[in-house]
Amino acid sequence: MKKLHFIVRQASRIGDLHRHLASVYDIGSSSRLPTALEALRHRRPEFVFLDIQILQQAASESSYKAVFQTIGLVCPNVSIIVLAPSELIAEAVKIVHEGAETYLTYPLVPDEIGLVVSSIIEQNRAESELKYLREQVWQENEFDLLYSKSPAMKAVFEKIRAVASTKSTVLLTGETGTGKGFTARFIHKLSLRKDERFIEVHCGAIPDTLVESEMFGHEKGAFTGAVRRKLGKFEIAKNGTIFLDEIGTITPPAQIKLLQVLQDGTFHRVGGEEQIQADVRIIAATNADLKQLCDERLFRSDLFYRLNVFPVALPSLKERKEDIPQLAEAFLGRLNTFHSKAISDVHPQVLEAFLAYSWPGNIRELENVLERAYILEKTSVLRPENFPAELFAHKTEVLPGAIDLDLSLAQVRAREAARVERRYLDLMLARCRGKINDTAHASGITTRQLHKLMKRHSLVKEDYKNNS
Repeated sequence: MKKLHFIVRQASRIGDLHRHLASVYDIGSSSRLPTALEALRHRRPEFVFLDIQILQQAASESSYKAVFQTIGLVCPNVSIIVLAPSELIAEAVKIVHEGAETYLTYPLVPDEIGLVVSSIIEQNRAESELKYLREQVWQENEFDLLYSKSPAMKAVFEKIRAVASTKSTVLLTGETGTGKGFTARFIHKLSLRKDERFIEVHCGAIPDTLVESEMFGHEKGAFTGAVRRKLGKFEIAKNGTIFLDEIGTITPPAQIKLLQVLQDGTFHRVGGEEQIQADVRIIAATNADLKQLCDERLFRSDLFYRLNVFPVALPSLKERKEDIPQLAEAFLGRLNTFHSKAISDVHPQVLEAFLAYSWPGNIRELENVLERAYILEKTSVLRPENFPAELFAHKTEVLPGAIDLDLSLAQVRAREAARVERRYLDLMLARCRGKINDTAHASGITTRQLHKLMKRHSLVKEDYKNNS
């Protein structure tokens, strides 16, 4: 039986509601907010019907949101419905925008209350289903990026699966853009803390004077500008995972505090004396050589050994080039999901350039060049002209019959088949002077198939009409 609680000034406001609704709902009522909060603490209703005048009085020294937050702390996940006379409907609408679910007007009608309750229940159910579907989509999209033909990456994923369910601190190393942030989120998703918060801290982006405050919080008056207490990232991440990116950039005082967290599981806010427990899983990442920083006395060696419990080194993209076609396909799929275009493929010449390029920016650079080309592209295939010229400056000419043994058999087969297919169509279109019907007939395919292949290989019939 659903629990409903009415907070109204006058008992007459709810009149015969008890008699009409008692067989369907468990109903309680209060006339003052403090009394109601105590009742909510014990009864834990799912719906609170709050008189607008009581709400206005409670919010006079703060805000509607603050009142809703207070009710939420006492009774989490409760739905609040505002009760208002017809002359205050405009104010009721404003309150709904501040966080209430909806509003009802006096006099209250049992059928309307039932309709509102049913509507909110259905809405919550739909949101739960949507959340589940989004989670499934996230997992499917991430799977595309997790698939790897690279022995080095397969070894990384084996390590991740082994450590994810433990409490051990993980240190991710590798060049910029190799996917350290993605790997940290993946570890969190596989861990026992997956339903708790994942808090990401980019240590290199925080000014030196604020690193301690950002990570561990501060008390009011701890320093100039500290006008109120602030919770740090470690408190916010309680029971969850905290990801410290670019850990090698943190200041010596912050290093000492982080060492205390790793050793004792406790810390103090800046300017505070209270000892706070830090029940968090720490994942750190760096593109610098922490051991060398220790030798140069720029990083504490005892902190390094505490962080380096379970090191995971991520290979650069040039060390896993066999994954480039799969990564490009995954990123293209994501772009199609979030934009209105329907680009189905990457031109074979582009994939060849991808395999020859050194990728100093790693996976992040690959994603960025694909996104830029996607924005510029007007056909269904990402063509070479929409990519940076430097990609093709590194391209090596593959001689006829030459085999690139760095690629898998499937990749070589696909690349060679695409090259031969494009060359065949190029010659046939030239022979038929761009005439689609003649070219299709001579090639033994339909005109529809020809149009599709021409689009895939960026072939335009006008380029062949004047050929002799």
